Amino acid sequence: MRNRFTGAMVAASIAAAAAVVSLSVMPIAGQAPAAQGRGRAAGAPAAPAQPAARGAATPRPARIGNAPNINGIYQAINSANWNLEDHPAQGLTNFWQLGAIAAIPAGMTVIEGDGKIPYKPEAAKQREANRKGWPKTDPEAKCYMPGIPRANYMPYPFQIVQGNKDILFVYEFASSNRIVHMGAKSESPVDSWMGWANGKWEGNTLVIDNDGFNENSWFDRAGNHHSNELKVQERFTPRGDNLWYEANITDPQTFTRPWKISMYLYRKMEPNAQLLEFKCVEFSEELLYGDLKKKTE
Repeated sequence: MRNRFTGAMVAASIAAAAAVVSLSVMPIAGQAPAAQGRGRAAGAPAAPAQPAARGAATPRPARIGNAPNINGIYQAINSANWNLEDHPAQGLTNFWQLGAIAAIPAGMTVIEGDGKIPYKPEAAKQREANRKGWPKTDPEAKCYMPGIPRANYMPYPFQIVQGNKDILFVYEFASSNRIVHMGAKSESPVDSWMGWANGKWEGNTLVIDNDGFNENSWFDRAGNHHSNELKVQERFTPRGDNLWYEANITDPQTFTRPWKISMYLYRKMEPNAQLLEFKCVEFSEELLYGDLKKKTE
């Protein structure tokens, strides 16, 4: 299923989706304005109120109902999208014309425990086949939706829109999005790239149980993959302005046991922080359909 959610601006998409799920959106960031009239002598007339300065920040509430306020735009700062496991810096021989620009940065594993993905033998062979066919075999190169958990640590920001009911996640890459259903648990009507999400609060931690995935997404650019039996439990815990992210991954068809990744997701603090459009379909058309073009003499 290819994402076609690219016809309107991302901001309008957020507003429309928020209306559908009846969200009461709170301000994303800001600080409280300075108090008026400090130091005024007793009985002295109050100074006239000053108009708010252009671009002045709006106070950010610490909580929404009984839950912490995690509204905001976040982005991972690591190399997990290249490879979840430990990997050295290396060049890409197919892109030698770009020199160091196309090199893979070194990275440390984000997998807890021994740092390795516990593949079954046949699944490990499939990973090697995926790697040999890269980049054409990578769904990211084809502008398909990235799936979960990959959408959260790609080198693109994403936004959490939290209200009193369901929670909306909007991703800049391919304008992907998902709704976290915060009411009674519901089931996915069909397998999809982004799966089906049921959420709840455990103290200050947002816990999301995801299933209903198709088998086509990858975890990274290193060919790490899964089947349609994938289940992902995510945990988002506020730590200061940022989120500590954990994802417990289970897929008995592909892995010998469950495994877990963890990392920080950093909130963008710029006063004008916003998601921009990355409509990548046009960039992948030659890769996908170039061989179907009529050959000229």
